[in-house]
Amino acid sequence: MAFCGWKWLLLLGRQNSLAKVWRSRRGGPSLRWKRCCHWSAGKSLDPEVKAFLEENTEVTNSGHLTPEIRLRLLTPRCRFWREKPDLWPYGDPFWAIYWPGGQALSRYILDNPRVVRGRSVLDLGSGCGATAIAAVMSGASQVLANDIDPIAGMAMILNCELNHLNPFPITIKNIINSEAGNWDLIVLGDMFYDEQLADGLHHWLQKCIRIQQTEVLIGDPGRHQFLSHSIRRQLHKVIEYSLPEYTRQENHGLTSSIVWSYQPSNSLEDC
Repeated sequence: MAFCGWKWLLLLGRQNSLAKVWRSRRGGPSLRWKRCCHWSAGKSLDPEVKAFLEENTEVTNSGHLTPEIRLRLLTPRCRFWREKPDLWPYGDPFWAIYWPGGQALSRYILDNPRVVRGRSVLDLGSGCGATAIAAVMSGASQVLANDIDPIAGMAMILNCELNHLNPFPITIKNIINSEAGNWDLIVLGDMFYDEQLADGLHHWLQKCIRIQQTEVLIGDPGRHQFLSHSIRRQLHKVIEYSLPEYTRQENHGLTSSIVWSYQPSNSLEDC
């Protein structure tokens, strides 16, 4: 099966496998992950993994909403676009796709730097790191990127280098249901693809808002799992972007992506 076929399976629901990983690490990273739970500026990358990523991804800034940001992604010109996905040695490379929700968040931050300027920002489920990069470019005082995949952490460092930025801190563990961090802003895109994961996000984000008065922005192109979840009633539409033709083709019919502001009520039934 070609990689583009794998992407189609992913969009149909294979993200459930990733959702199970998020849920299984609810209590913190396993022993294997503790050895690679945090990346910071100056940390060296595994040369073998670095060489593999550089050989099997393409540097591009076209076909998405943020041409200002260069990223290493899987494209039709990459070997694994055509080869069987099981041959990819490092688990499903969700990070190597620039998902529509992340594109909308990144575009919004670049166009409205006041949203992050001088503020601390957590990019949850960061993937390729584009939204965290946009926050740095727009003057955020502190940025932390979070993903459960250590290969995503390595890819983020490479993407920072592509954009002439010092790598921001990256934490590689599941922080959902952890203590609410003192962040001015939490951004997350394309994470509401599984009901149980969405429930966990809903309650954890509420806790962050209630305890720390954190602002939350969510990017999503209007997937059914997102729009049908109870969180939808507590979202306010900020802006909608028409997706470029290439992104539309990649995402099988999705034509736009929306940035939402999450503003839960204080009623007990929402807690």
